[in-house]
Amino acid sequence: MLKNKWAFMFSINLNYTRLLITFLFISLFTGACNMSTSKNFKTKNLSFSENIITLSKPILDSKISIEKALNTRRSIRNYKKSPLSLEQISQLLWAAQGITNSQGLRTAPSAGALYPLEIYLVSNNVSNLDPGVYSYKNNSHTLKKISQENKISDLSGACLNQECVKNCSAAIVICVIYERTTQKYGPRGKDYALIEVGCASQNIHLQAVSLNIGTVYVGGFEEHKVTQVIQAKNNEHPWCVMPLGTL
Repeated sequence: MLKNKWAFMFSINLNYTRLLITFLFISLFTGACNMSTSKNFKTKNLSFSENIITLSKPILDSKISIEKALNTRRSIRNYKKSPLSLEQISQLLWAAQGITNSQGLRTAPSAGALYPLEIYLVSNNVSNLDPGVYSYKNNSHTLKKISQENKISDLSGACLNQECVKNCSAAIVICVIYERTTQKYGPRGKDYALIEVGCASQNIHLQAVSLNIGTVYVGGFEEHKVTQVIQAKNNEHPWCVMPLGTL
C-alpha cells in the first residue's frame, strides 16, 4: 500500500516536472521570438530614419521684396567652396514644389493641378546632409535618400562637363512625368508640363536671390546619363539641372 502511494506521488511529481519544463520552454521560446521581432522592428525603424531626412519648415517671409528679387536675379555659374546649409536646401526645394495649402496646391501653378514634376537633389557640399542623391517628397517635406555616393562629378559629365555643375555645392534636377497631364489634355499636356518646369525653375531662381545663393538653368545635358545619375524611373524625364552654390 505504501509502495503504491509513493509510486502515485512520484507519478504526479514527474508529470508536474514535465509540465513545468514545458511551460518554461514555451516562455523562453516566446520571449526569444519577441526579442527577435523587437530587434527587427527597431532595425527597420533605424533604416527608415536613416533614409528619410525631415526638412525644416519653410520661411514664409523675408527682407527681400519680390521686385528686388526679380531685379537682382541673374544666371550665376561661379560659386565659393563653402557649404550650403540644409535649411537653405529645404527652402529651395519648397520654392520649387512645396505644398502651400490643405488642398495640396503648390508654389508653382499646374494645369489641372495634376503636378507632373518630380524633384531630385544631388548633394555635394551641404552641412548636415551626406553627399548623395535624394528625391524630394513634398507631401511630407522630406528628402528620401536614393544613393549615398557623391554623384556630382557624374552629373557634371552628364551635363557636358560644365564647370558650374562640377563646382556646385548641390544641384536640383527637375523631372517631368508627361502622363500626368497628357491623360487629361492629350498631346497638349506635354507643353503644359514644360511650362510648369519653367515656373518651378523661376521659383528656385527667385528664392536663391533671397538666400544669397547662386544658380543657373542648365538645359544642356544627355538625358539618359542624368537619368542614370539620379536613378529616375523610366517615365521620369529630366528637363532642368540647377547647380547651387554660395556667393
